[in-house]
Amino acid sequence: MRFEEQLLALVPRLRRFAMSLSRNEADGDDLCQMAIERALKSRDKWQPGTRLDSWAMTVMRNIWIDEVRARKRRAETFVAAEAGDCIGDGGDRRVEATVELGQVDRALATLPDEQREAIALVLIEGFAYKEAADILGIPMGTLSSRLVRGREALMQALGEVA
Repeated sequence: MRFEEQLLALVPRLRRFAMSLSRNEADGDDLCQMAIERALKSRDKWQPGTRLDSWAMTVMRNIWIDEVRARKRRAETFVAAEAGDCIGDGGDRRVEATVELGQVDRALATLPDEQREAIALVLIEGFAYKEAADILGIPMGTLSSRLVRGREALMQALGEVA
């Protein structure tokens, strides 16, 4: 499969990771687009035979770090998601699931960046600990610690017993 086809197949996963990094749908879409554009321009830096998903998510994370730094310099802040985005319609299971997912998204957004990134890569995207640690550029022990603290914080935010 060609590079472009492989990258296209990754778009849903890249978009999910972008949303978990940015905590905002519009910013996530922009981040995903920037990452795909940079991946296409930098395809010669990817080593065939290695995991394209890990490489592309590393590219995305680096773009996000640059963007956050630029925003801090410009003194821009994120606007918190407004409560009540999801409106129920008399118990429809799909709507209830959407509300629950919204609660998880809001709880995830309250985590520190390092915990949110670890959870997004391991629990949402399904990367192995070693792969996630490589993407984040940290030791596996550090990743494990961030996951434990992140899970506990999520459970507490969602009212689960830790």
